[in-house]
Order: sequence, then C-alpha cells, then structure tokens
Amino acid sequence: MNALLLSAWFGHLRVLQILVNAGAKINRVNRKGRNLLHCAAQRGHVQVTEFIVEDLEDVCVDETDKMDRTAFQLAAEYGRLEVVDLLIRLGCSHRAKDKEENTALHLAAKNGHLSVLQRIIDVGVDLDEKNSEGLTALHLAAEGGHSDCVKLLVEAGADVNAQTQVRSVEKMMNCLHYAAQHGYEEIARILMDAGIHTGAVNHQNASATHIAVLQNFPAMVKLFIEAECDLDIPDNRQQTPLHIAAEHGRQDIAEMILIAGVNLKLTDKQGKTSLDVAARGSHINLVDMIIKADRFYKWEQDNLNSDSNSWVAKHLTFKQDHRLETQHIRSVMWRLATKYLKPGEWKKLAHHWKFTDAHIRAIEQQWTGTKSYREHGHRMLLIWLHGVNTAGENPIKGLYEGLVGIGRRDLAESIRKKANADSTSPRKCTAM
Repeated sequence: MNALLLSAWFGHLRVLQILVNAGAKINRVNRKGRNLLHCAAQRGHVQVTEFIVEDLEDVCVDETDKMDRTAFQLAAEYGRLEVVDLLIRLGCSHRAKDKEENTALHLAAKNGHLSVLQRIIDVGVDLDEKNSEGLTALHLAAEGGHSDCVKLLVEAGADVNAQTQVRSVEKMMNCLHYAAQHGYEEIARILMDAGIHTGAVNHQNASATHIAVLQNFPAMVKLFIEAECDLDIPDNRQQTPLHIAAEHGRQDIAEMILIAGVNLKLTDKQGKTSLDVAARGSHINLVDMIIKADRFYKWEQDNLNSDSNSWVAKHLTFKQDHRLETQHIRSVMWRLATKYLKPGEWKKLAHHWKFTDAHIRAIEQQWTGTKSYREHGHRMLLIWLHGVNTAGENPIKGLYEGLVGIGRRDLAESIRKKANADSTSPRKCTAM
C-alpha cells in the first residue's frame, strides 16, 4: 500500500487530492491487485469513490483485482450500501463474476448485508445464478444463517429447490440441507413455508432430516417431524434417520422419531435394523425404547379405536418410567428378576408375552457377566410393563397369568400376595 492507496483506504479525500496534484501515479495496485477505487469502495468512502471515478482520468469502474473482483463486488461483500448505490448510478456491471464465479449478489447474501442485497435485487439481476460450486445466493444466505436475507431472496422469487452441482465439495445440497447442518430453525421454517422439497437428498442420499439427526439438533428434527417429512428415507448406507440416532445414542431424537411412527423393519447395508444398531453400540436405553415402540405399534394396530389413540398420543413416551404411581410394581419386578426368576425363565416369559427373537437378542447383547440374566429379565419386565400401562391393563393380573403360563404358579401366588400387600397400590388385584 503506497501513500495514495492508504489515503483512499482511510477515506482522506484532501490528502488524496494533494497527492494526485503532486503527480502520484493513480494506477498503482497493492499486493492483492486492488487499486484506488477498490480501496475506497471496500471501505465505504463515498466521497473518495466519487472523486476517483468522476475526477481522475482513465479510471475503469469495472477494473478487477487478483481475485477478479470489481469495486462493486467489494462494496457488496462488505455491505457498503452508499458506494453500491453510487456505482450502480455510474453504470458499473451488475453481473461481473470473480474467480469463484461469485456475483455481487452472492457476496452480499453470503455476508448477510440485507439492504445491499435489496438494492442489487432491485437492479434486476439473475437470482439463481450459480458460482463455481453451484451455489446460488440463497444457498450462501442459508449457510451463513442470515434468515432476513433468505426471506428477502425467497420473496423476490429465488428458486428454493436449487441444488449445488455434483462437482461441488458439498454435492447436491439444497438450502434445507444447509439449514439442518447448522441448526438454523428459522431459516428451515422460511424455506418450508416457501414450499422447498423436504425429501430432497444430497450425493450421499441424505435428507435434511438425516443431517439434523447427525448434527444432533433435536429442535430441527421436531420441526421436520411436524412438517411430516418422510422419516423412512434410506441414505447411501441404507440408514434411516432412526438408524443414525441409534448409532450415536441420541435418545431424545430417537424418541421423537419413534412417537412419529416409522418402519422398524428397515435394514441398512449390513442388514441391521435400528434395533440391531442400538444394541451393537450398547445404547441400552435406546434398545429398550425401540422394543417398546415396536410392541406399541403392534398393539396400536390391533386396537385401532380413536378414543384410546387420542389419550395415548398425548401421554406417549418410550423413555424409562420414573413415575411415583408405578414405583411399587417396578420394585416387585426388580425383586422378581433379581431374586426369583431362574436363568432362562425371563426368556420364556418374553416369548409368552410375544417378544420377538430380535427383541430378546437385542436385550441379551448387553453382557455384564454370568448374572446378566437378572438385568436382562428386569429390562424385559419393564418393557412389558410399558405396554400394559399404555393399554390400561392390570399389570399384577398380567404378571400372574404370565408366571402361571411358564409353569411358575408358586411364584405367581407369592407375587400376587406381595403386590396386594401394598395398600397404596392403585393396581390392587381384585379379579383373582
């Protein structure tokens, strides 16, 4: 930067005039190839810019620096509205592209300069122009988290469904993918209201929901579920969003997906269901949640009446039960599993209650030594209890019948006595 360039950079018009009158060469550039006009425009000095363009000879308004950026593009990139305005009036090129094929519209959108963006849109440029990576101004605004710019571009008619090009680093992404990647809920809402295709997939066949699950943005996943996005789309590993939640142990997200209702039979490239994936990763709570959901879906199918459904929908949860009203029955089950059931008997009970082989395998995958069966039995009983409570049935009655069914009448009688001994129990068994 020589003295002349510095005077333009810092906006010292009088100094600039003195240097020019003293014979300073006006066509010098700095290391980035930026001339007087570039320096003044980038820094937003309107009077200096005006003097350079109108009073100096041989100044080309569209001269480019080493990045092929014009003064107009630099002013747009740095949000210098007055300079942008001036250069537009002076007839600069609105469509000039830099080395990465960004226009002034791209640069203003990327950096979130709303008023500059509005001014450029007013000139009448192509809103869907793509840069060398196939990104439109809308992509850049979404990726940068500039919701006001996204809204402006959408309202001006930008194509919400534009995807990045295949040769791009981030291939085949639409704006919703970018919003999901960074957890920008407001932007996702604007895009969905504008009718963006929520099921669009990138080059890895991942939808925006896959990305939100992977990046662990529960609020974003909730938004997609409420918008009724397809939760069963498989990515290129044949994984659904639930597979990803199971793989990473994301319980809150998994529960939302399970409550929304998905196909639990879908398998990934290795032939694993989301239950298998959760079991493999030792995400025990998640394993139990998926089994509860699987059994609930089956129960729901068999009992499709709207009354129970509306009640269930309001209270449905697949997480561990810590409620006071089930404390007694849970302690009965704990004693049953740890003191009275012999190895292998929990499996007989599970089969009696129509647990599938896959369910039993997943529970059994957690190995803590030769006494593991106690823990396995306890988990199975709690999963069963969830179903009984959801269906509004009597757990003591069900437990009694189950134990009789596997040939343990002695145990059934003793459990019934213990359960009925608790005077506070709301589930007191009178039917037997």
